[in-house]
Amino acid sequence: MKTLRYLSLAIATLGALHLTACTGGKKSLGEGGGGLDGDFVNGTPLPERQEGVSFLGSTVDRSKFRSVYFGFDSYAIDGGERAKIDEVASFLKSAGNNVIIAGFTDERGTPEYNRGLGERRAQAVREALIRGGVDAGKVQTVSFGAEMPAATSSGESAWAKNRRAEFGSVR
Repeated sequence: MKTLRYLSLAIATLGALHLTACTGGKKSLGEGGGGLDGDFVNGTPLPERQEGVSFLGSTVDRSKFRSVYFGFDSYAIDGGERAKIDEVASFLKSAGNNVIIAGFTDERGTPEYNRGLGERRAQAVREALIRGGVDAGKVQTVSFGAEMPAATSSGESAWAKNRRAEFGSVR
């Protein structure tokens, strides 16, 4: 009986040590980095968040660029959407502005899943901008998941409008 108790205690201790070791020092979403695995998106460091700048704030122009749309459950950028990203890249390379990319999803899926998918969509657009020659320090991401839908009805036509990434130009 005593041996069983010691064995249980040893297993519990090893389990706790394993969980502690698994965190690996990574920041979680929301600890200042913005990326799912901390401060990096596909190896490119995210800039520090600018104090007082919010995607929804008055210093961010959300109407300057067209939204990029995605397929169901996807963060792959379709060929037809690349021209929109190229327009933003041209502007950012010639202007001193920064941009915030917000990722959105349709209403299907859990809030956690949708927030992660929205972040992957924003990150995919960010990486496309960087590949297009935009300074990585000019591009921040945020995810709203299914919050703030572009179309409030249900059905495929509404869902297609909600699966998007929007740009906010920081003045």
